[in-house]
Amino acid sequence: MAELNLKQIIDRLNEELTGDTRKLVFWYDDKGEFAEDMQNVELENAKVYFLQPDNQFYTKYFLERVDLTTNYLIYAPFPKPDVKDNHLEDTMLYSKRFFADRASLLSVDLGIDEKYKPIIEKHIKFFSNKERTQRFYDLEIENFNEENILIGLLSSICKTRTCSFEEVIRVILTDGELQDNKFLIEIQKYDLLDAFWKLCEQHFGYIDVKPTLERFVVTLFVTYTAKYISSELPKAWKSFVSYKSGNVIAFMDNLMNSVLYREKYDELSDFVATGLGAVNTFKDYLPEELLNCDTFLCIDQILVKWIVDRLLAEDTGAKLDGSFIPEIAAKREKMHFGARIGRTYRLLTSAYYLVVTGTFNCPDGFAAILAQYRAEDYKIDQEYRNFYYEYDQLEDTAAFERIRDLVENIYTNEYLDKLLPKWNAGLQEEDSLTKLPVQIDFYARNIRNVRERTVVIISDAMRYEVGQELFRLLSDDPKCTAKLETQLSVLPSYTRLGMAALLPHKQITMTDYYQVLVDDVLCDNLAGRQNVLQKYLPNSICVQFDDIKGLKKNELRDIFTGKQAIYVYHNQIDARGDKANTEDEVFVACKEAVAEIIDLIRRISTNANTYHFIVTADHGFIYKRDKLTESDKIGGINDKKAFVNRRFIVAPEAVQEDGIAHMSMGIVLRNQDMKMVSFPISSNVFKVAGGGQNFVHGGSSPQEMLVPLVEVKMERGHMETKNAEIALVSMVQKITNKITMMDFIQSEPVSDTVKVTTYKIFFISEDNEKISNENSYIADSREPNAQKRIFRMKFQFKDKKYDKDKQYFLVVYDENTGLESFRHPIIMDLAFADDFGFGF
Repeated sequence: MAELNLKQIIDRLNEELTGDTRKLVFWYDDKGEFAEDMQNVELENAKVYFLQPDNQFYTKYFLERVDLTTNYLIYAPFPKPDVKDNHLEDTMLYSKRFFADRASLLSVDLGIDEKYKPIIEKHIKFFSNKERTQRFYDLEIENFNEENILIGLLSSICKTRTCSFEEVIRVILTDGELQDNKFLIEIQKYDLLDAFWKLCEQHFGYIDVKPTLERFVVTLFVTYTAKYISSELPKAWKSFVSYKSGNVIAFMDNLMNSVLYREKYDELSDFVATGLGAVNTFKDYLPEELLNCDTFLCIDQILVKWIVDRLLAEDTGAKLDGSFIPEIAAKREKMHFGARIGRTYRLLTSAYYLVVTGTFNCPDGFAAILAQYRAEDYKIDQEYRNFYYEYDQLEDTAAFERIRDLVENIYTNEYLDKLLPKWNAGLQEEDSLTKLPVQIDFYARNIRNVRERTVVIISDAMRYEVGQELFRLLSDDPKCTAKLETQLSVLPSYTRLGMAALLPHKQITMTDYYQVLVDDVLCDNLAGRQNVLQKYLPNSICVQFDDIKGLKKNELRDIFTGKQAIYVYHNQIDARGDKANTEDEVFVACKEAVAEIIDLIRRISTNANTYHFIVTADHGFIYKRDKLTESDKIGGINDKKAFVNRRFIVAPEAVQEDGIAHMSMGIVLRNQDMKMVSFPISSNVFKVAGGGQNFVHGGSSPQEMLVPLVEVKMERGHMETKNAEIALVSMVQKITNKITMMDFIQSEPVSDTVKVTTYKIFFISEDNEKISNENSYIADSREPNAQKRIFRMKFQFKDKKYDKDKQYFLVVYDENTGLESFRHPIIMDLAFADDFGFGF
């Protein structure tokens, strides 16, 4: 470092200029390296005299005639002239010469052996800048040899935090362009380009007569591809395969899996794929030969096309390397390009399960239908929903439109058209309403005798399969106990009647004008429902989800304090599905509804001292993507006294037509009501003006009438949280210094769901011997900028012999649990070779 070097010079000069006799010391600084520094130097017992090329004669006169007593350092920022041109040559005979060059001073200061001084001298221009020199010092290289010095210079240019050639390459590739790379321009400026390419050969096996960054990147990608493709590469590619594949694979794995660099990896991958014509190359390969390779996105595109072709052929038994389509999709989704193409794999997985449905068989009898639906058949509705959820978010659906047509045809013709007639035949069985708990008994069964405060969340139109997804996600939380049951809704399965059935009551009636009364109270709004609820439970309340979702802790607690039961009305699915312009968003609404309810449960349990929840619905729904045709609509219903809906008709008399079943409202409501509810036995609808056509409910089907009842118990004070995780950023595969610096990143900022975590970080051998100091790090950063969550750790290794052929690991332990969070394999190479191959 310049400041420290100058201090060394001053100390040496002060020593030279001490004593009782007058001293003159000449210092010819050949390259003028210290010209700027010397302007401000003050010596203890001497003055600094600045010699100029054209004032030598005057200087001789000054030193030998004007001032004969003062000690002087005569500093000349140029080489000593030849004897014949030097007027001071005789003066120098009774004076002293001082020799100081930056290379010598740097070598002494850094502890670099004298035999490596020529390397410093060759690249001395690098050290002319204080900031650049400081970066070299900050690398804290302990054992200098030719390779480490050169890597240190390159690391300083690239501003890496460790002396690592892998990090140098990472910075060059991720923070620069392949052409006119700013780092390579700097490297060439300091005469390091030949050393750089020599290191590329030594570390990555890249050899080229005229090396370029583009061809080096191609070597990395082709070498990686050769490892994971199960057949030979094209002949044109083979010349790019490196003989150091292990180093290449380790580097590429780190690059593609890094949260910081994966996008740049994708750019490089696209560049190489375009340059090599990878799309045309791999189209001739067998899909199973590509299954384990994720170097290029086009490989996933080839596998996707294979899956699409198999599904269109309804070949559900197709395999690659022993794996069925869902297993292939799950595997590829977890690989690198899963972040970009995972939606497609999820779509195809759902399509696969629906194609399997082409062989759907519905049992006879209501009990058997219920049992099979709750165990298996609900998944068909769920996968149909998942298919469209992914499909609707694709930017370009052209490649999957035939799959969509197949899915739609199977869902309607092979599933609904078989299931619904048998369901409605079973519903006509005399004891059908005893096969499941019915919605009209909800309060008596679940609320009346419960002593702990209970929140009932009624999500409008949450059908059974959506409730099952909610249950599954809640069950993933180890501090949440969830139980899933099924209720049979009222018929017709529409909001006004379903909401009434969930309230406490002595009687539910439907007037001749089709209003729904609970104990003679009209309850088609929040006030009416609360009026009924409070007659049975005075310390209860009804609230809208939208009114409490954004409340602060104290506001939420005020609402819940002193209450026995809280009915929360949530309307995400029905609100979106019931509107013609948004009904195709209903499956997105299902996902959002599940997420909102989980969040509400956690917030209430954390902030309002409430731990018992029941989630249910007023009814479900049927949704089909294709628009209804006229043949799907049942017309001719002109009774002005009837209550006509797309999926049901309530009237004094039953509708007597083919394809229509009916039931007495007295049976549904357990009273003497003589009105009849009529409904299609298929997925057809009654012809009604206005409204949407894809999203319907009110009729008789398991999708409309089977609603979930999810009982949830949360542990007190619990909010689902996870540890703030850390990951390795530095791409270090080999340790070459006894003192090593490594960079890590805290993956996410600390928040209400990401908690502060303390980690222990150290190195071990394959025999679990600790071989380094142990660092402790508290992951507590709340910084949203990922770059600002990077931190650096220093490791000091034991003085011992390490075997390059054995396994060593960087390990990270959660200090609280004592469990290992992750480990990273490294090579210990502390026995350096002196000769790097440059002939110094």
